[in-house]
Amino acid sequence: MKASAGILVALSTILVIIGLAIPLFLNPLWVGFEQGRAEAAAWTGWTGDQVSSVTGAILRDLIVGPPDFAMVVDGRPALDEREREHMRDVRGVFVGFAVASVAAALVLLAAGVGSRAAGWFRRSVAAGAIVLAGAVIALGLFFGVAFDAAFDLFHRLFFGAGSYTFDPTTERLVQLFPERFWYETSIALGIVLLAGAALAAWLALRRRPGRSAEGGHA
Repeated sequence: MKASAGILVALSTILVIIGLAIPLFLNPLWVGFEQGRAEAAAWTGWTGDQVSSVTGAILRDLIVGPPDFAMVVDGRPALDEREREHMRDVRGVFVGFAVASVAAALVLLAAGVGSRAAGWFRRSVAAGAIVLAGAVIALGLFFGVAFDAAFDLFHRLFFGAGSYTFDPTTERLVQLFPERFWYETSIALGIVLLAGAALAAWLALRRRPGRSAEGGHA
């Protein structure tokens, strides 16, 4: 029973760390900064204000909804229907992951309070954090040597074949978020995940005054 509970706690730890990291990159400050570095305005042919306006609307529809993604620039839709459909799919993935992350947080809370942060609970949290760190490092190496293949594989896990490929010469979605945007954001996300995993492992394994190393309260 404790072994299965430990696995659940470890998996929940992974989900919670990822769930806390991703929102850090879903804000206009980060997105605008990376769009500037990736020269999104030059790709789209829009002004900087137009890029910011459309991007802000995309983020609002993605996070708050409703997921219409029907923003207009110079009287024309910024995104075509296939692009809007993909963004609706993205929102579905985000909502599903958000629900899973909240459920994972509740599991950690219940297990932590129920066990009074017993040794098995803290070791399970640390194990989840360490597994996540190892996965981030492995994926980081994969992305580093084969970014296009890794990016495609990631999308295949969540989206239908062909639904996420767009022409950068004509379609705005990949012009607003060019490859450099995703490459640098992936690196930043990896760093945040490693930092979060290290912090979680340290908090879980540090010795607490007045508590023994083993036993129900360890």
